[in-house]
Amino acid sequence: MVIIKQLQEKVENIYNQYDASHDFAHIERVIQNAEAILESEPTADRETVLVAVLLHDVSDKKYTDNKNLENQLLDELPLSLEQQQQIREIIESVSFNGGNEKLAKTLEAKIVRDADRLDAIGAIGIARTFAYGGAKGRKLYDDAEEARMEMTEEEYRSKNTASVTHFYEKLLLLKDLMTTEKGKQMAEERHAFMLSFLQQLKKEREGIS
Repeated sequence: MVIIKQLQEKVENIYNQYDASHDFAHIERVIQNAEAILESEPTADRETVLVAVLLHDVSDKKYTDNKNLENQLLDELPLSLEQQQQIREIIESVSFNGGNEKLAKTLEAKIVRDADRLDAIGAIGIARTFAYGGAKGRKLYDDAEEARMEMTEEEYRSKNTASVTHFYEKLLLLKDLMTTEKGKQMAEERHAFMLSFLQQLKKEREGIS
């Protein structure tokens, strides 16, 4: 699709200004996840899904105060007003927000959200967590820190928790929040790998051979 190629070229430089947890390689992996899910969801609109994936983090609050960037990019695309609004709603439903997520109302929204969350778990999810933690100067782990099971979006975003704590506050919850059958299947192995990693990390920290 010409529109997808053109949009990729526009957003690549934006994402590559972010740290390694949210760079353009992240977007490429989410596209790959979305394509895998789309194979099992033939009724979904592929163009809508891919445009939403390409734009879903351009206005991420962690990196920019420009809340209108995704709207500016959307306005430049030859899309109907209805499709633009659907893409905006998809993007709004992607974020976890400390468990205060918005409802993914359409199949396309469910695909984008699952595809993004699959990149937050497994081996890649582990790497991204520590990449982000390193960029923000966070501790690797803090045994005195309790994972929060209930919090507002502001509380979720404002506290610099240790990277391992993030597993318990978000990453280990994502498997059960997948919305598509393919997403659920893909999440199983990645979730198991995270559990194995945390067990090994605990052993090494405690000096258990």
